[in-house]
Amino acid sequence: MKATQGQIGRVFVIRLEDGDELPGCIEQFALDNGVSVGQVILVGGIGGGEVVVGPRHSDAMPPDPMLLPVDGAHEVVGVGVLAPGADGKPALHIHAALGRSGNTLTGCLRPGVSAWLVGEVILYEITGTRARRVFDSASEFSLLEPEG
Repeated sequence: MKATQGQIGRVFVIRLEDGDELPGCIEQFALDNGVSVGQVILVGGIGGGEVVVGPRHSDAMPPDPMLLPVDGAHEVVGVGVLAPGADGKPALHIHAALGRSGNTLTGCLRPGVSAWLVGEVILYEITGTRARRVFDSASEFSLLEPEG
């Protein structure tokens, strides 16, 4: 386990509008507002895109992601961690549960997932800490690296 400590800085209340694309719009907001590390909570609707629902084979490296389309408007609740990527810009890793007509789709929201009608986001800035996303060649993921 690796960890670092920080404090809650600013708290942003954000309303996403119909068609806003995740995670890019939140990453851009963070960049524009100087947020480097943070936590994101999302509630609202998702209307399209794809969700990663796991690796095709659990023991394969790098993992071959299974993608499922978001077919129509879904209710959504999600949580994510924002940290700088290799380019120094905020990169959001966000998982969510999406529901429609009694069925649930849970996974990682990929670029291009779009808000449906409205998305409500709380972004908690975390200050006094250092964390970043570091490329891992085995998994080909950019993994969170807390720096003590």
